Amino acid sequence: MTDGNATLHFADDSSIELERIEATAGQPAIDIRRLRADSGHVTFDPGFANTANATSSLTYINGAAGELRHRGYSIEDLALNCSFLEVAYLLMYGKLPNRAELDEWEHSISTHTLLNEEMRSFFDAFPRRAHPMGVLASATNAISTFYDVYRRPTRKREIDAGARTLIAKLPTVAAWAYKKSIGEPYVYPSNDLDYVENFLHMMFARPVEDWTVDPAVVKALNVLLILHADHGQNCSTATVRAVGSSRASMFASVAAGMCALWGPLHGGANQSVIEMLQEIHDDPDATIESTLARAKDKDDDFRLMGFGHRVYSNYDPRARVLSSYAEDVLDRMETTDPLLEIARELEAAALADDYFVDRKIYPNVDFYSGIIFRALGFPSRMFTVLFAIGRLPGWIANWMEMNSDPDTRIMRPRQIYIGETARDFVPIENR
Repeated sequence: MTDGNATLHFADDSSIELERIEATAGQPAIDIRRLRADSGHVTFDPGFANTANATSSLTYINGAAGELRHRGYSIEDLALNCSFLEVAYLLMYGKLPNRAELDEWEHSISTHTLLNEEMRSFFDAFPRRAHPMGVLASATNAISTFYDVYRRPTRKREIDAGARTLIAKLPTVAAWAYKKSIGEPYVYPSNDLDYVENFLHMMFARPVEDWTVDPAVVKALNVLLILHADHGQNCSTATVRAVGSSRASMFASVAAGMCALWGPLHGGANQSVIEMLQEIHDDPDATIESTLARAKDKDDDFRLMGFGHRVYSNYDPRARVLSSYAEDVLDRMETTDPLLEIARELEAAALADDYFVDRKIYPNVDFYSGIIFRALGFPSRMFTVLFAIGRLPGWIANWMEMNSDPDTRIMRPRQIYIGETARDFVPIENR
């Protein structure tokens, strides 16, 4: 809805009226869709930090207060009380499911986890050293070739079926990518296990020995997936919307989002946290004090991974959940990790340092997720894959919301041209 106008004045004393769009929570917006047509100007906003590309009812973030809500529910309540598939249903369909709806939803997922057997040759074709994220994004596109009917983004039944197919099959793809990387046989999914149990089984079971699911591991991974389920218009979600705005299929759009997530400034950050902590642990000369000093030194290219966030100027609420959860999980699993001790000391020192406090640089979700992923037995190369499995419902929900929004247009940002003006062509022999 709109309420009131804003007036933009130019140096030549001309002005234009711009409508204001109100939000139910958070900042209102100035509608600039007529700006170029009415004034001949465009806005300049690198990184789109001040630009809303859509209206959405999925996720609300209050960075100053450290709040995160999905469809109105706090992330703390969802993480502690729901299963991952419940949160996926909430994001995609706008409400928490009742028992009958959840049973049907879980059944529809558990019965579609098998990959087409022809996909085995797809995994076999990758080199063993292939990063699982590269395999994951490629396989997501490959799966779509077996389901041509899901390419149309305008039919609800096909969209629902495509969404369930993606959510069901992605853990199988991820587990097979991991098995390929370590030279072990692929483990097929089991309909007798729930979503998280099934993924863990495919990841860690081996044909030469019995393997049982640890309930503590299941609970921990369930919470971690929920904490990653959606986070507004981040880089990968904006990528899903950008690709989807061309009417690309859900599969192609999500695969593009995975490639964006792979970057170390986005989903790859949790792996970078572990690598940083390991470097501190392995360096006999490194201390917590010297590490913070390096982070504050503008001439040092060292970066304190897992601290600070593009959105939050307060403590990341997801990190707050994990901070209290990490120690409990490791205690119950009887796991000791020197990197966790370094992380605790680093967090305490940074939160007591005026440099970080004044700049509101707090731990984010990546700071603790890598520690827990590591404790659960996942290698660091799988961390971003786990992030992708968690973020999948958010990507799908955003793709669905975008395709049902009558205001959606193909994304086509403008640019400010600063290159050469018109030049005369010079033949090659005269250059």
